[in-house]
Amino acid sequence: MPVKSYGLLHGKRGVIFGAMVESSIAWSIAEAVHREGGLMVLSNAPVTQRFGKLDELSKIVGDAPVIYADATSQEDLDGLFAETTEHFGGPIDFIVHSIGMGLNVRKDKEYTELNYDWYHKTLDISAISLHRVVTSALESNSLADGASIVTITYIGAQRIFSKYSEMGDAKALLESIVRSYGYRLGGLGVRINAVSQSPTRTTAGQGIAGFDAMFDFAEKMSPLGNADAESCADYTVTLLSDLTRSVTMQTLYNDGGFSGMGMSDSTIELITQAVGKTEK
Repeated sequence: MPVKSYGLLHGKRGVIFGAMVESSIAWSIAEAVHREGGLMVLSNAPVTQRFGKLDELSKIVGDAPVIYADATSQEDLDGLFAETTEHFGGPIDFIVHSIGMGLNVRKDKEYTELNYDWYHKTLDISAISLHRVVTSALESNSLADGASIVTITYIGAQRIFSKYSEMGDAKALLESIVRSYGYRLGGLGVRINAVSQSPTRTTAGQGIAGFDAMFDFAEKMSPLGNADAESCADYTVTLLSDLTRSVTMQTLYNDGGFSGMGMSDSTIELITQAVGKTEK
């Protein structure tokens, strides 16, 4: 059922990183921001021009400018924020960081056999890029008082999912950056939070070996089932709005209750069937 607009972001403007195709979480966030009256600049790495659909998304969300920038390049980010503040005629009210890629994960490398060049790149893309984004925004005075920054994470930062491998480390670093920068942003009236999302059928997610098993397990374990990209977008909108003006440095779970569960009846039944036992 379509969600009606509450005008939560009327008059607010910002940057959304990471939208590529319709299944991207950032794509759904951009649509929700537009629905709520927000204005935005869309950005992704230059390489995505070959297979992404940012121009199509731009038309959907009110002809939002598209500025390609490599989030691991400080020079690219500095240029992006300069263009963005010039476009809006002043500082911005929000940043959405929805960026992640695990190179070893995509190659199905075991955690004990990581290619360290790929490992460094994974950490740079999936976590350190958030630090770069915030640093660039601060140094260019691009953040308005009361601005909100949101990044997307996964519970693999705290719990081990074997096939998630190096991405668990990347998400743990990402969440640490949220806390470390949150303390320093608070004095400037800026907040930063992470949304820990259910396994979601995005391009990045489905590049993980064993993703379907992770998705199905979480679906059976979560009281409300897996949260989809649209619900993540709606939750993110509340964190960008003034309704959450005192919330910062948090990892907030949009996962259908998965993070609060130990075991469910459906998973017990599956395990029992798998080991060939019946309950007495």
